[in-house]
Amino acid sequence: MSSSIAKKYWMALTGLFLCLFLVGHLLGNLQLVFITGDEGQRAFNEYAYFMTHNPLIKVMSYLTYFSILFHSIDGIMLTIQNKKARPQKYMHNRPSTNSSLPSRYMAVLGTFVLVFIATHMANFWAKMHFEEIPLHQVYIENQEGTGGQDALYLTQTGNFFPVSAFENSGDQLAQMEVRNGTEFYNKQVNIKMGEGYKDLHGLVMSYFGKPKEGFPKNTWAGIAVAFYILSMAVLGFHLWHGFGSAFQSLGLRSKKFAKGITAFGKAFAILVPALFAIIPIIIYFF
Repeated sequence: MSSSIAKKYWMALTGLFLCLFLVGHLLGNLQLVFITGDEGQRAFNEYAYFMTHNPLIKVMSYLTYFSILFHSIDGIMLTIQNKKARPQKYMHNRPSTNSSLPSRYMAVLGTFVLVFIATHMANFWAKMHFEEIPLHQVYIENQEGTGGQDALYLTQTGNFFPVSAFENSGDQLAQMEVRNGTEFYNKQVNIKMGEGYKDLHGLVMSYFGKPKEGFPKNTWAGIAVAFYILSMAVLGFHLWHGFGSAFQSLGLRSKKFAKGITAFGKAFAILVPALFAIIPIIIYFF
């Protein structure tokens, strides 16, 4: 019994922590649609770099990964434990009158959300960390007045390096090269001259239907958008019961605050997943 109570306690804490993570992640992702053009690309790529390099954020990230795993495993164990506690079904079982629909399928909903998180991390997090994706580029009018554009790499100090300096041209070898995915080195003196940003903005845009230069077109973009929307709907159902249940498990849902917690939890369960779902829709259609 005490083991079951401890599981519910820790599940509630990890669940509320993940709700905070959702808010922070949402605020960062909304830059994809509310800040457009070059400014939006730069803002999102700078945000992505900060989220993957700041020491404090790194600690919070590992805490988030742990919370996701613990929350999922704990939920599965609680479901199994509850079923073992009732080996026989009730003769007169009326679940619709005793509990809400989301509460009866929390384990199923949570498993679906876990599958979504795994695929989401494989498509974005893993590529950001372990693959060499195109670097952030900006374009300016050709200085020779030919009407074309010159491509430049943006550095984290705000400076720029011509992309042409990294390319062989005829008999002339490239003066610069990219190392470790983002570092710009002068090949002649072997000195690091700066560091660029991986273009996660371009990766996201291409994945949901707006292919950018250097990224392959996703022929399954429509399916990806539909799966994302479905996943956010499932997340909303999971949060509908889970938010209030977490406060209940922690003993914080007193009569005085019960209505407020319930109302806030339902608003959170609708608004946060809906805003997440809007992002790929806007990218795909607009």
